[in-house]
Formats: sequence, C-alpha cells, structure tokens
Amino acid sequence: MSRRAWVVAASVVGVAALIGSSVQAASADERGPRVAGTATLPDVSLGKFSNGLIRGSVDDDRKVDLGGIGSDIFPAGKSDEFWTVTDRGPNGQIKVDGTNRRTFPVPGFDPAIVKVKVAGKKLKVIDAIPITTRHGKPVTGLSNQESRDELPYTYDASTRLPLNPNGLDTEGIVRASDGTFWLVDEYSPSLVHVSSRGQVVARYVPKGLNLTGADYPVIESLPAIFLTRKINRGFEGLAQLPGGDLVLALQSPLSNPSKKVGEASLNTRILRFSPRAGKVTAEYAYRFDPVGVVDPGEDDTSELKISSIVAAGPETLLVEERTDNAARLQRVVLRPSANILGSRWDDAATTPSYEASTDAPALPKTPFLDLNTVKDAPKKIEGVALLPHNTLVVINDNDFGMTDGPDAFDADGNLIDSGIETTLVTIRLR
Repeated sequence: MSRRAWVVAASVVGVAALIGSSVQAASADERGPRVAGTATLPDVSLGKFSNGLIRGSVDDDRKVDLGGIGSDIFPAGKSDEFWTVTDRGPNGQIKVDGTNRRTFPVPGFDPAIVKVKVAGKKLKVIDAIPITTRHGKPVTGLSNQESRDELPYTYDASTRLPLNPNGLDTEGIVRASDGTFWLVDEYSPSLVHVSSRGQVVARYVPKGLNLTGADYPVIESLPAIFLTRKINRGFEGLAQLPGGDLVLALQSPLSNPSKKVGEASLNTRILRFSPRAGKVTAEYAYRFDPVGVVDPGEDDTSELKISSIVAAGPETLLVEERTDNAARLQRVVLRPSANILGSRWDDAATTPSYEASTDAPALPKTPFLDLNTVKDAPKKIEGVALLPHNTLVVINDNDFGMTDGPDAFDADGNLIDSGIETTLVTIRLR
C-alpha cells in the first residue's frame, strides 16, 4: 500500500470509534475537541505566484495576494502536507443600476492545485500545478455561458470581459491512487478529472448543458435536473470512498422549479460517481438543519451551504453544513433507500419538486461536531480532512482578501485587503 493510501485508510480507522457517535457533547470537556495548532499562509504576490506557473498570465495583480486555496483540502501522504485547490480567483460584486455585476480583478488568474506544508505557525507552498486545457493553455476562472453564468466584468464593473468555455470555478479536491486529481466545479456544475500535470482529462456535466468551444472533452453524464443549480452554488464538496467511488455534494438546493423555491428550500442533493464506469451510480437526498440551528445568528435559509464532505468509512461521510460564520459536521451513511437517481424527483415536471417538498426522503444524519464550539476555529471553513490519531484539519477560504462593493479597491485600482488570512487549523477530537 502506498504512503498516501495508508494515510487515507488510517484516517478512516483512526476516527472509527468517534464516527459511530457524536463528539459534539464533549466540546465543553477538557478532553473534547480543541485546537492543537494554527498555520497561516504568508503574503505572496498573486502575480508572482501565477506568472511562476504560466509566464505572462497576469499583467496586473492589483496588489492581491495568493489566497482562496482553502476551497478544499486533501491529505498528501504526510501528516503535515496537504493538497489544496484555489477557486476561480479574486472576484466580487458591484451593484450597477440596481443589478449586481460579477467582477474579476485579475482575469488572467488560472486556478491551481496547491500543495502546502505546515511549518510551525506558517503554511508553506511547496508545489503548485496550474489547471490547463488539453493543449496546455490556462483554463482561467472566467464564466462559461451567457445564458447560465454571471457575466464577467473588470474590477470596477465598468467593462465586460469575454466569456471562456474552458473556465472553471474549482472547489473540492481528491487525489486518486494513479496520481491524477478529481475536482468539482460550481459553473456547470461539473466533475473534472485532471492529470497529474494539471491538464483537464474530462469534464462531466449535466445532460443538455450544450457547452461548446472547450479545449477538453465535455461529457454530458450527470442528471439533467442539475441544470437548475443556483448561480454560483454548484458542486463544492467532494470525497473519495475507500472503494474508489467519488461523492459530490451540491452546495445549495436547486432552483427547482424556481429561484424562490430554491432560496427557501432545505433539500439539496449528493451524487455518487464511479470513475471506473465513468457515470453516476446513485443520487442521494440530503436535508439541511434549519438555518438557526446551524448558525443561531442567521435567519436567511439561503445562507446554508455544504462546502466539504469527507469519507469516514466504506459508506460513511462527514458532511459540513455551514454559513459564512458557523459550521457543523453531520455523520451520514449512504443508504440505498435514499437513492433517488432516475426517480420522479429527477423529473422537472414533478410537482411539488423535491426542493419544494417537506416530506420527501432524505439521508438520516447524526450530529458529529459543532465547530462553533471549538475555540479559535476559523470562519468560512470550506476544507475538512481527517487524519490518524483522532485529528481533524480544517481550512478557511479567505476570498483572496476581497470584499464586495466599489470600495474594495483604492483610487489607483489596488485592493484594499480585508485582512482575513488563509488559516489551516488542526483540531484534536479527543
């Protein structure tokens, strides 16, 4: 067994006793979950980082530092090393004539797979792989389709940028035993297979997407109902089960049959994908807790998201339900009885839809850990990993230090940084 495979297997074994029962009640106990270490990513010029991977890709980084690598985290074979992935890059929103425009201050930025190492209180970048097309061109993080995605604009929302069918808003990451990577994407939404060198091998998208012009294979194999994903809320969580199957979590409920229904819904979906067969083999119904339970300070149901899922056994997951200010982990067993693939819930004509239903099937779940009770845990956690010795690792998405609105940049067009850093936190569960 390879070192990487051993670590993944040991992670499952090491938490087996805890997975069977909640550790939430122990949070106040001195032996309960506690932060054992914090490592912060130092400031690194985004232009220097990007041009070191693809020369000339960024001509002006507007003084943005490398960030966004907390979109997910995956053990890299050593207890202090991890694979992470950036999202689509620095982006924000500015309202113009009453409508929000999606801004891309560094449009040349190319999403990257980043290997990091915990070195005391610092998080060091020890490797980085740019994500590229079949011919080695940067995919970029720009929107794909005018009919489905937010249109891209410059940093001040004054000028339209071109669409790019290759663009990816990458999120979850796992590394396969053959050294290739699997990622999920929020745009289509899609599952993306990437070579060990970063080239997109294939992008699996919902049936009927009709994405044209991409410089890599686009395979329509996911259920068509996923075409109704909420904008900017596609797939975000990704896990690899010990048997090799991938599990993909939709960040938010589908806008099915309408945006209004999706905003109010607690029902989202999880897919199971077989890399061997190259297809979806199951679809699971998942129901959020009420938003006030996940985050007592929030009353907007649409703020609920799944940002990370972690394999914790042959058919067991830890699922992170969060808002930007709170997060809880739920234990879920993937049971065949909750499989809705090909059922009436996949039919857009079904009334009420799964998203509108209050009594549709859902995976049973058990609270595992309330991260809000762990002192010094970061906010906006998007990456979670399990390690041996009852250890949990979490990482936040700092959004590249970006904020929304016209005041995010100074008069010279340079970022006024939010001051939020990328932070990896090690938590001892016992």
